Amino acid sequence: MRQAVESVGGRFEVQYFALGEYDAFVIADLPDHVSAAAISLAVTATGSARTKSTALLTPEEVDQAVEETVKYEPPRA
Repeated sequence: MRQAVESVGGRFEVQYFALGEYDAFVIADLPDHVSAAAISLAVTATGSARTKSTALLTPEEVDQAVEETVKYEPPRA
């Protein structure tokens, strides 16, 4: 995974192995969502593994989100 991450300009941070629904976790800092999709497509194309990506937000990005005005009205029961 380090090679895959670095090949798209990302920074590999850590990989953990696990017992349970998922066998491994990788934490990487990627340049953008397209790079994450490219890695996912390359890995799944081999048929040897499946991927699931979760985008993490920095505290600063959450602060920016809090400042956004969102027009939303929940459905009425």
